[in-house]
Amino acid sequence: MQAQQMISSHPSMRGEASDALIRCIEECYSCAQTCTSCADACLAEDKVKDLTQCIRLNLDCADICNITGRIVTRRTGSDEEMMHRMLDSCAVACRLCGDECMRHAAQHEHCRICGEACHRCMQACQEAGRKMH
Repeated sequence: MQAQQMISSHPSMRGEASDALIRCIEECYSCAQTCTSCADACLAEDKVKDLTQCIRLNLDCADICNITGRIVTRRTGSDEEMMHRMLDSCAVACRLCGDECMRHAAQHEHCRICGEACHRCMQACQEAGRKMH
């Protein structure tokens, strides 16, 4: 819950931090870590060639989640349009990656875990975007 404490203590926030924003930040960083770990686990699988697209989407999603978490964390002089576009992009990346991971979920537990994390992050980004209006 450090995100909650840090955002709430920011002078621009005056103690107010949207639960949706905090959840989004936490889900973005969690998803980035999970996607990185899933890509690494995919690389260790015997049929790694069958997981090429999954690995690619995992790495892309991890990067997008990481930068989205960083951008929406910044409260000084924040740019609403940039934040909305990043949240939208992150939701798309999470949907694509999550759907791909779920295609492999029956064979690979790490893909099931990652798919679920991606779908949670997608929902958190969508919710944070709606709350910004």
